[in-house]
Amino acid sequence: MEYPGRVVKLGEADASVVQAVRGQLNRMMAGESNLDPQGTAFDADMKRVVKLFQARHVDPAGRPLKQDGEIGSLTWGALFGLDTIASDNVAGSDLLAQVLAVAAGEEAKEVREIPMNSNRGPDVEKYLARTGASPGLPWCCAFVYYCFDEASKKLGRPKNPMVRTAGCLDHWNKAPSRGAARIRAAEATDDPTLVKPGMIFIMDHGKGRGHTGLVDAVEAGMLSTIEGNTDASKTREGGGVYRLTRKVGEINKGFIDYTLVG
Repeated sequence: MEYPGRVVKLGEADASVVQAVRGQLNRMMAGESNLDPQGTAFDADMKRVVKLFQARHVDPAGRPLKQDGEIGSLTWGALFGLDTIASDNVAGSDLLAQVLAVAAGEEAKEVREIPMNSNRGPDVEKYLARTGASPGLPWCCAFVYYCFDEASKKLGRPKNPMVRTAGCLDHWNKAPSRGAARIRAAEATDDPTLVKPGMIFIMDHGKGRGHTGLVDAVEAGMLSTIEGNTDASKTREGGGVYRLTRKVGEINKGFIDYTLVG
């Protein structure tokens, strides 16, 4: 059964979805799940079995599933297979495809801060300068802007459509003024198929701090990203440009989409 594009949880109204999940839980949790396969209610007993299933299974990256008794895309994929979750790993426009090509080139160069943990270095300062920001500032958003700027130039476009800023949350707030669409975190968590390559993720860490990067690919509820000012620990103050894997649910602000701009 295909993922319905929403989190399936207590009180689910679609009887066919509930019955399909009940049957699959009974098959995969033989001896530990005796749910009535004809039952049409996502009740407390079904939630208990879902939590038990989540405790015994992992996501596509081998990480434990969240044991909340709710069936998002990752739990659905573990139940029914990743092929039941639609994925479209084609960037929405020529510009976004070129943005990802530029970002991949920067990652391949193994850009690092010099010295480490300084927000400095030739490449880092190149990114910051493109936004008009001072050297030494956090540069994750400046990296994204640089990729958009270089992509626009390579395609012969007269103007970079992205908001010119080194601030992640400033970008989120101003993106609609440039015609960009926004997908809020809750929408993306419910239906990860909304997220496409070339989109920009935004994380809010409070007190005006944030982190951002580019979505390179999407599979079920997992994102492959290219990010600046991070490292393998996924910090917002890391020392280079890296490819990382994140859960859609880690992105707590949302996604910006420039597909229809420019």
